[in-house]
Amino acid sequence: MDRDEAQKPPLRRGGYDPADYAVHVVRSAEEAGVSPLLVMTVLHNEAYKPHHPLLERLWQWWKPGASFGVANMHRMTFEEVRRTHGLSERWQDLRDDPAFAVHAAALHLKDLDRVLPERHVRRYTRDELLALGYNAGERNMRAFARGVPPGPMARSYLRRYRAHRSRAAGILADRGRPQDAVTG
Repeated sequence: MDRDEAQKPPLRRGGYDPADYAVHVVRSAEEAGVSPLLVMTVLHNEAYKPHHPLLERLWQWWKPGASFGVANMHRMTFEEVRRTHGLSERWQDLRDDPAFAVHAAALHLKDLDRVLPERHVRRYTRDELLALGYNAGERNMRAFARGVPPGPMARSYLRRYRAHRSRAAGILADRGRPQDAVTG
């Protein structure tokens, strides 16, 4: 499936399903060298709002610093990913191109993985710390890895991440991926 073939999320709330992008998740995760399960679970965590391009344009009018795309990426984060990986697309392209948004998210998770210390507190898996980094930023992720307790919003994100993980694994398994290939 080509990136141009990625369907746009529907206008109605609740009509968006991250499973629609499983092919793009697997491809982008493999290209970035991160776990497809991590990327798919992050997409589930970020599916709390409608991701239709029209709604995101209206939301940007109201809140210029809003996040875009099916992976809810903020402009500053995207610009860092763009510079690091030499992307030619613009931040605004995230709202119109779901496959590109998935690709950018996978690259960001790769960047976070590169700076996460190998040794970290045992209460979190590496993927949980990367998901927390996706949500709360690199500096906070590194603090959580050292044992600093996450605040209420990060704890909520982690709870949802853990809750979505088995569904994300099922989606990836249904797409013909052996279970061993999606764990991380």
